[in-house]
Amino acid sequence: MATTMQPAAKQRWARQPFYFNSAAHLLRIGRQRATNLNELLESLETCPEDSIFQHTFQTLQEHHFIREGFSNDFAHWAFAACNEVGLAERLSSIDVREYTSIKALRDRIVGIVEGYLKKNPRSGDRAALEPFYFCASDTVVIPLPVVARNLQEFIEAIQKVSIHSVHYHFLEARLRLKLNSNDFSMWLEEELDLGALAGKINQIDIYTSTLQDVRRAILRILQPAAMAA
Repeated sequence: MATTMQPAAKQRWARQPFYFNSAAHLLRIGRQRATNLNELLESLETCPEDSIFQHTFQTLQEHHFIREGFSNDFAHWAFAACNEVGLAERLSSIDVREYTSIKALRDRIVGIVEGYLKKNPRSGDRAALEPFYFCASDTVVIPLPVVARNLQEFIEAIQKVSIHSVHYHFLEARLRLKLNSNDFSMWLEEELDLGALAGKINQIDIYTSTLQDVRRAILRILQPAAMAA
């Protein structure tokens, strides 16, 4: 059955084109900072939502080339500045793909820190080697002169757009759309009826892959369908 569907996928035109965007982020340092874990917990509960976004989702773009290490700034600080390896590992285990709101993500982070401090109360007031500064960024969406109207054009676009565009559509979209998905998968499913391919793309591991790896994984999933005769 797959052999009969793939040629149709190659020839199918989207009901609506996919317009590629990129995004620039203007970093700003907030008023809150933490010099120990108790202060971190207090700030986590009250900081603006865009600070939570900055130190989790945005970190994945800024450190996309790092294959090993901690997946968010909170985990990195707990390890490097506080020497709390257990807490760092628990914070790093958070998978941002599971969250469609900043509130839910914040609650998860707060819960991890609270639970750790209940079991390790002496760690709360221990001074960190350096403060944690809560930052945020203003996002400026940049439309690109790249449009895809069918699967082949989409593949060609994925090959040439920047990793910032990949991040915008593959990661940032999860909060923007309030869905456990991404712009690429949504378009493939809704406009080209390629739900199986969309599902495979949505399962790409963003933690053991750089953004370039994500690009290559998307192409590996899509190219066989476009090349089928």
